[in-house]
Amino acid sequence: MKRFFEATSPYFTWAVLASLGVMMTFTALTSDDPRVFHQLVHPSGETSARLLIVLMMATPLAMLLKGWRGPQWLKRNRRYLGVASFGYALLHTIFYLLDKASLTIVVDELPRLYIWTGWVAFIIFVPLALTSMDYLVRKMGTWWKWLQRWTYAAAVLTLVHWAALNDWNGAAPALIHFGPLIALEAYRIWYWYLRPRPTVA
Repeated sequence: MKRFFEATSPYFTWAVLASLGVMMTFTALTSDDPRVFHQLVHPSGETSARLLIVLMMATPLAMLLKGWRGPQWLKRNRRYLGVASFGYALLHTIFYLLDKASLTIVVDELPRLYIWTGWVAFIIFVPLALTSMDYLVRKMGTWWKWLQRWTYAAAVLTLVHWAALNDWNGAAPALIHFGPLIALEAYRIWYWYLRPRPTVA
């Protein structure tokens, strides 16, 4: 396992992250089912949310499991996971628009909670993904880290977007998926701000 984490190349990582998206795109382009776009909306969105959860779990997991290579590997590859999450969010948006096939319907649905939260989360994702290149990370300096903190807002909006689906019937699966992240972030807050610290004599 140690050798796996040390030897995994970025190309292999990208191939794994992109594989499901390639299959979804191939299905969308070749299927004769008139509801194919509707059927792909949810899997693409769920994949985006799962990748978002995994990348956000990296730091608290590394804190909790000190010395374990898995969390360290996740930390090193957070940008890959973030860009992949955006890629699936983009597919999710494209499939949604193709499924509705009407600008009027899309605009009419905007006031719904589970719709506008998804759009705002996607809009937040855009600058996060566009600034993920090494050049821009160096160029932006500390501003890049400030921008990346908006990931938390995107995560909250994604949770609401998922939970509010079908008159909140999506709440259970959304909380099951986001539950580990919420617990780890609670641990992170406790560790940095609330845990008892030894008094200095």
